[in-house]
Amino acid sequence: MKHGKKYLEAAKAVDRATLYDPAEAIALVKTTAKAKFDETIEAHIRTGCDGRHADQQIRGAVVLPNGTGKQVRVLVFARGAKADEAQAAGAEFVGAEELIPRIQNEGWFDYDVVVATPDMMGVVGRLGRILGPKGLMPNPKAGTVTMDVAKAVKEIKAGKIEYRLDKTNIIHVPVGKASFTEEQLMQNFQALIDALNKAKPAAVKGQFMKSVTLASTMGPGVKVNPVKLA
Repeated sequence: MKHGKKYLEAAKAVDRATLYDPAEAIALVKTTAKAKFDETIEAHIRTGCDGRHADQQIRGAVVLPNGTGKQVRVLVFARGAKADEAQAAGAEFVGAEELIPRIQNEGWFDYDVVVATPDMMGVVGRLGRILGPKGLMPNPKAGTVTMDVAKAVKEIKAGKIEYRLDKTNIIHVPVGKASFTEEQLMQNFQALIDALNKAKPAAVKGQFMKSVTLASTMGPGVKVNPVKLA
């Protein structure tokens, strides 16, 4: 993969052999974010889990204290009073069965998160093959299948992010924007690490976080010392 001048320049500032303290890593990631747009800063955490075993799965959500810096558009599947609550809480799109053909036939994806009341999951289940691969399927563990739709919408708007293992047992999540202060990024990163440590499956033996890397959208990865995160 060929990298541009800015990336190569930024990469010189990062020692690939060094495991940085979290605060140092955040400062470095901020200085290496050189793009013309406000880059997202992501954490990539390789775990000691084996996701093939049900008792080593990780899936959940955490509200980042300083948000993600991104406008999140929410679609809520609900009826009656719950639909009114979702709308009042600020959901961009609210509906029921009538939304199904729009998603199935028109490929409508103008939203970032999908929330549903439990009674709507029979309807939403028909969209499993479409929403599932895009990571949009509502899930009780992530707090997106709930009767309290107003709370769910408000938390998502406030910076709630979902974390889960990918096929290679790595968790990829945003922790903010390059325009955030180091303190804001550190608070968000710490909230994520605390949530993951709490979510550590009892079946996982040995080191839980094998490697942790922070990187901006266009910048080089900066390795964080996982020992400092236990």
